[in-house]
Amino acid sequence: MENQGTELKKVWPANPALDETTVSTQPIFEGKIITLQVDTVTLPDGNTATREVVKHPGAVAVLALNNGKMLVVEQFRQPMGRTEVEIPAGKLDPGEDPLEAAGRELQEETGFHGGDLFLLKSFYTSPGFANEIIHLYVTENAQSGAMALDEDEFLEVFELTLEEAYEYIADGRIADAKTMMAVYAWHLYTLTGKWN
Repeated sequence: MENQGTELKKVWPANPALDETTVSTQPIFEGKIITLQVDTVTLPDGNTATREVVKHPGAVAVLALNNGKMLVVEQFRQPMGRTEVEIPAGKLDPGEDPLEAAGRELQEETGFHGGDLFLLKSFYTSPGFANEIIHLYVTENAQSGAMALDEDEFLEVFELTLEEAYEYIADGRIADAKTMMAVYAWHLYTLTGKWN
């Protein structure tokens, strides 16, 4: 599969009748990961409205299979106030190629590496208010190595069968979209033998 950039391209006919034009942008907050701005836009009917927009550098996630099991990490997620079981993931550094970032995040968070990483799909997480895009990669033969966690990163690594992954979804231990999407893609692959 071809590597996609940090933005998805329009592959369908655009509908100019629905376009909004940005009139002004007011910066509100600039943090380590995100920025928040309020845009004033002109609507298709000529009226104006405001849009609260979260800007994010983009991220990668990896569905890494090791002997038929999916590598996952469990870590505390402050916005949720609890731990969450997820596939390895992390944000893109400025100018970083998503494929390289996927390999880096897999190794840093799990100690595993996958030389045959390929892009499954890129998707926006919350297009109603954020421009965050996640590039979901797959490797079917992850190989163990050494972890290299960030200094503020604490997590546990383990593996799940497909059946266990569905149990984790059912009981809420897996509740984030990227991991659920990865599980569903993996399940579809077991049925069809194809990743796309």
